Amino acid sequence: MTIQPRDGILDIRPYKPGAADAPGIENPVKLSSNENALGCSDKAAEAFRNASGNLHIYPDGGATLLRETIAREEGLNADNIVCGCGSDELLQLLGRAYLNPGDKVVQSQYGFLVYRLVAMQSGCDIVSAPETGYRTDIDALIETAGDDAKIVFLANPNNPTGTYVSDAEILRLREALPPTTLLVIDAAYAEFVREADYTAGLELARERDDVIVTRTFSKIHGLAAVRLGWAYGHKSIIDVLNRVRGPFNVNLPAIEAGTAAIQDRDFMKRSADHNQEWVAFLRQQIGGLGLEVTPSVCNFVLVHFPADGEKTAEAADKYLTARGLIVRGVQPYGLPNALRVTVGKEAENRAVVDALTSFMKG
Repeated sequence: MTIQPRDGILDIRPYKPGAADAPGIENPVKLSSNENALGCSDKAAEAFRNASGNLHIYPDGGATLLRETIAREEGLNADNIVCGCGSDELLQLLGRAYLNPGDKVVQSQYGFLVYRLVAMQSGCDIVSAPETGYRTDIDALIETAGDDAKIVFLANPNNPTGTYVSDAEILRLREALPPTTLLVIDAAYAEFVREADYTAGLELARERDDVIVTRTFSKIHGLAAVRLGWAYGHKSIIDVLNRVRGPFNVNLPAIEAGTAAIQDRDFMKRSADHNQEWVAFLRQQIGGLGLEVTPSVCNFVLVHFPADGEKTAEAADKYLTARGLIVRGVQPYGLPNALRVTVGKEAENRAVVDALTSFMKG
């Protein structure tokens, strides 16, 4: 190869999405990507279809209608919102805007894989703070960040563990970090959480110029295919992101579908209700098989298997796949003995439990 990329680029391992195929199975059940079991809002789908009549027109570069609708529904200021091609793009824009080669980036031990990609794309080192009980340890995060971390990424709640930390802990983290450290709160699963001590962190981002919160339409809204996300932060941060993003980074059908989706509060409630019922079912039923299931507030559960013997995570994954049930191995996160199972429809959830029951008894 004659033309060489920047140093470190070839060290990046591309992100691998959840599998969608099961060999020999015509219509497998995909429970590997934390997609909404109920699909998306009918109103969002209709808005997407209606947008097809204007595909020859450039979208509004500022996604003004979408930002104003988000602001109205969430009680925010539209000028403090920027939209992106999924929250993934917004995370990458933060890296492009704020990281220099050699900067220190910090995450929790089992943080979302994209944080590492963002750091490596910018030529930075990423350091992971150890977790306690598959839950972010704020003291460890503070110690790891020290006084020289440029960005601290915190998924709250976290993927792939499904655990969360409280508002009070987030505030304690922010107050312990120096003002030169940007705290990025990735709240992709916020709408599923009903615990009284949790919020997405928007109030903190409203008050400070060293916090930004990212959100997504892929989970509760069921719009993973259109790639749509938004971020909320101080105007100074939003101004920087608007300088580095593409001029038309959000497409017209996404803007229209997202605008309809965030107004359909009934669909959001039904999605959250469905999730609460069936994540509890999966945890109780799978836990009853003698397997550890990490308590989750998200639309998935993390199931732990023995490290040795015939009932390993790898063996369980193969067993489920052979029966048309696709879940997610989480070896890249440093969890080789666990599988992540997305909450599906009732029949799909019961099928997973039945298959794991047979696997454990076999």
